[in-house]
Formats: sequence, C-alpha cells, structure tokens
Amino acid sequence: MQLFRSLRTLVIMAALLIPQTGAADGRSIIVLDASGSMWGQIDGRAKLEIARDSLNEVLKSIPPETELGLIVYGHREKGSCADIELIVPPAAGTAQAISDAAAQLQFLGKTPLTDAVRMAARELRSTEEKATVILITDGIETCAADPCALGAELEASGVDFTAHVVGFGLTADEGKQVSCLATNTGGLFITADDMAGLTDALQTTVLAAVDLIEPEPAAVVEPPPPPPAVIEFNFAPKLFYATGKPVPADEGAAWKISQLNPDGTAGTSITTIYGDPSDMVDPGSYLVQVSLDEAMTSFQVTLTNDAVFADDVLLDAGRLIVNPRASVGGPVEPNAAVALSVLDRNATTFYGNTDVVVPAGDIGISVSLGNASVSERASVTAGETTEIDVIIGAGIAVLDAYYVDGMKVDGGAHAFFVEKAKKALDGTRERLETQYGEGSTFTLPPGDYVAIASSDLAQAETPFAVKTGERADVAVILNAGVMAVTMPGATSVEVYEGKVDIKGNRARLLTEYTEMLTQTAPAGDYLIKVMRGDVVSEATLTVKAGERTELTIP
Repeated sequence: MQLFRSLRTLVIMAALLIPQTGAADGRSIIVLDASGSMWGQIDGRAKLEIARDSLNEVLKSIPPETELGLIVYGHREKGSCADIELIVPPAAGTAQAISDAAAQLQFLGKTPLTDAVRMAARELRSTEEKATVILITDGIETCAADPCALGAELEASGVDFTAHVVGFGLTADEGKQVSCLATNTGGLFITADDMAGLTDALQTTVLAAVDLIEPEPAAVVEPPPPPPAVIEFNFAPKLFYATGKPVPADEGAAWKISQLNPDGTAGTSITTIYGDPSDMVDPGSYLVQVSLDEAMTSFQVTLTNDAVFADDVLLDAGRLIVNPRASVGGPVEPNAAVALSVLDRNATTFYGNTDVVVPAGDIGISVSLGNASVSERASVTAGETTEIDVIIGAGIAVLDAYYVDGMKVDGGAHAFFVEKAKKALDGTRERLETQYGEGSTFTLPPGDYVAIASSDLAQAETPFAVKTGERADVAVILNAGVMAVTMPGATSVEVYEGKVDIKGNRARLLTEYTEMLTQTAPAGDYLIKVMRGDVVSEATLTVKAGERTELTIP
C-alpha cells in the first residue's frame, strides 16, 4: 500500500508539472507506457491498475483550461515497434477523455518510448510554441532507438520543449538509459524505487514546480545504490585427476555432502551432486566425499553465506582401459568378465571393453571368459590414460551329438558335459560346464578334455583338445536310434534292457506315465512292460542305430 501511494504521488506530481495558467502557456501530452511489462505486480496489484487509478485521481484536479493530450504505446500489438497512437489530441477539458481512454487500454507490446516522445513533440509543434511531455514508463527503450539523442535533438530544435520522465521501479542502469531524455531537455527525472528517495525528490522538485509556471531543471535524482550482490553459490570446487588435469563436468563425478561429526566422520547425508558441484549449501561444517568410477577422495569444509569455496580438489587418479582378448590379435570379447582390485577393496566386475577411472598406483586385473581366466597388474599414473590388452589364452569347442556318423541330433533336448581328460586317483574327472542343444559352445583354456553327450537313454563321450585362439568342432557319436511305442489305455510303461544279468534280472532303464513313449536309445534289444490297471502287457523291441523303430502294444 505504501508503494501504491508513492506511485500515485508520482502521477500527481507529473500533473503538477503541467502549466496551470491555461492554453497561452503551452500544451502538454502524457506519454503512457502500455507495454506488456505493465502487468508486473507491486504489492499484489498490477502496475497498470495502479497507473490507471492514480492517473484518474490526478486528472480530477487539473484545471479545465489546461490543454492536455494522451499518447500511448504498446497497447494494440505484441512485438511491434510501430504501435504508437495519439489517443486524445491535446486540448482543453480532456481530463475525463484521458481517464476513460486509459481505463480501456490493453497492455501488450514493446516499449518504443523514443518514437512516442518524438510523436508527442510533433503533435505539440514544439518548434513553434512551448511544449511539455510527461513520459510515464516502467521499462527502457526496446526498439533500437536512442532517447538521449532525441532529447538533445528536441532541445536544440524546440523553442521551449521540456520532457519529464517518471520511472516505475527502474534499476540504476535502466534509470541512466532514460534519465538523459529529461536532463537533455531541462526536465525532471524521478523514480519510485524507494520511499526516502521519493521524499527527497518531492522536496527538491515538486514544490518548486508547483510555484513556478516554468519549473527550473533540477539535478537528476539518482536511485540509491543497489545492495551488495548476493552470491549465487557458496560451494563451487573444481575436480582434477592431477594438478593441471581437470575432470570434465560431464564425467558425472558424485559429490556427497554430509554433516561433519566431531570425530571427523560423516554424519547425516545432506545431498549428493553429480557433475558440476556448484550449489548453495546451508552454512555449516561438512565432510565431502567425491567419487568417480573406482576413484574417490574426501575433504572437510566450512561454508558460509558470504564466501565461495572454490578450491581445487585432486582425485589422484587416472583412466584405465582394459581390452580382454581370447588370443593375441583377436577381437575384444564382449562377454569377458573384468574384475578390478582397487585399494584392497572388493573387486568390481565389468564386462567386455572396460574404460574406468581408478586411483593412481598398482591395479589388479582378473579376466575370465567361460572356463578360462588370467590375472595381471597395471600401473596407473595420475592424470594419464593406461591401456592394456589382457590375453585370456582360450579357445572354443563346439559340440554336437550324432545318432550315427553324419546324422545329427537336432533341437535342444540333449545335454553336453565337458570334463577334464585327466582322471583323479578315484577314477573320476572334474566336470567344468554343462550346456544344452546342438552347437553348444564352450570357452576353455588350452588342454585335453572329454565331451559327453546325453540324449534320453543314450550317452557317449569323445576326447578332444583345445588350442589358444582356435575352434574345435567336436562330434559325439551316440550309436543310437529312436524307439516310438504306442500303448492305448496305458497307465504307465517301464523300459528294461533286453538281456538279463547273471542272476536273471533285467536292468530297468525308465518309467513313464503315458500312452505314447518316444526315446533316443542306444542300438540294442529292450523289453517294454505296459500297465493298464492290474493288467500287464510285455513286448520286445530292437533299436537300430540311425533308425526309428515303432511299436504298438494293444
């Protein structure tokens, strides 16, 4: 409300500047800013509303013989520098017309204040008789014109031309850009930025202007100096790999800021910032932990609201690039697991080509691919990139099962096992891996192995060897065929070996609960026993390698 009264007083003051002795003393035009910025608010009210109300009240006190007009700019179009209009031509008794016109204005466009004042001078015939312009604006020129040059031009060409400028909340720099229009024509420049400044302006200018028909120009009332700049950030350190080696912000380093405990440890976490750490943090003492990939450091800092912490923080780290390859000259293996041991911390595992920031020093590297693995060490220098090829020394074995030579077992129902060829003292072998389906691929270190293929009742094994960087295609021959038994109404079926052992017993190979049985089986004779409730039926069946044998047991 106080600022509203100040603005109201401004317009009243502007009216008082208008000569009070009638048309013989000259004519005046109010140039009113109707640009979009007038929608800005002061104490919860739009500036345009304040201007309308104040102007209306002031015009009530204008003597009827006063010749007064109104020019408005920025009221019809957005973005137009030509949007200037003489709304009320200067004449006696126009106060109500000006109030009515101001009440209907839209506040839309730009601020062509220089050309608006030029139009006012032209309408007032400023080169022929006394003319006064009162410019009321809340902004500076936005249409590439120079109000200072216009003021000098009008002063030089006019018989008696004066321009007064009333500013709504202009900054010091903005005030300098429009005040020259007043000072170059012997007019007054007054702002409503501050109550004290307004009071001084009234004491030094308004009272004198009321007493004089032709007010003497007064010194420009400069707005008070701006308050000290408030800092944008109080926390803005810079991160470096090493001295002179900055870490780009897009690397995404994590800055974890925690309250500092009395023993120097981290307390409650306040925030974590990624990349550029610039921020405004509440005053206090903190422990800051900085991490980038596998490298990290920490420091203590005390922050205030009036100082910026902008120290350099050294990560003491470099970049390590590991290219895992199965053999020398081979491609980078995207499925290779790369485990890094850093500062005695648990190893972090990456896959394939590994590009990571690590602490400077000795780094342990363990790379594995399938059943092959190798360990190495790398020495990393702070601020530098170290790239290393790790040769795993592995080959691959591709396993397929065949009923007989040339007749592959397709699909994924059969299994492959790979075991080391060398047997332990108890005759067993170490099993390394199991896979399923045709073309099963095993990555193995160089050495001798045994491939075991299993499909239903059939199983066989084949020895093979692996060499570094080479592929071994391993065919396991099952010497088997397929039995297909149909048993309508069966509740279960059992398959036995065809031969009996020395005690007259047959080995039972399989029990299923079905009416149709299909099995891969080694070539040979079999006994099929079918149960239908309490009724048991038996039949024999001979499987031939590479053939399908079908049997129906009614």
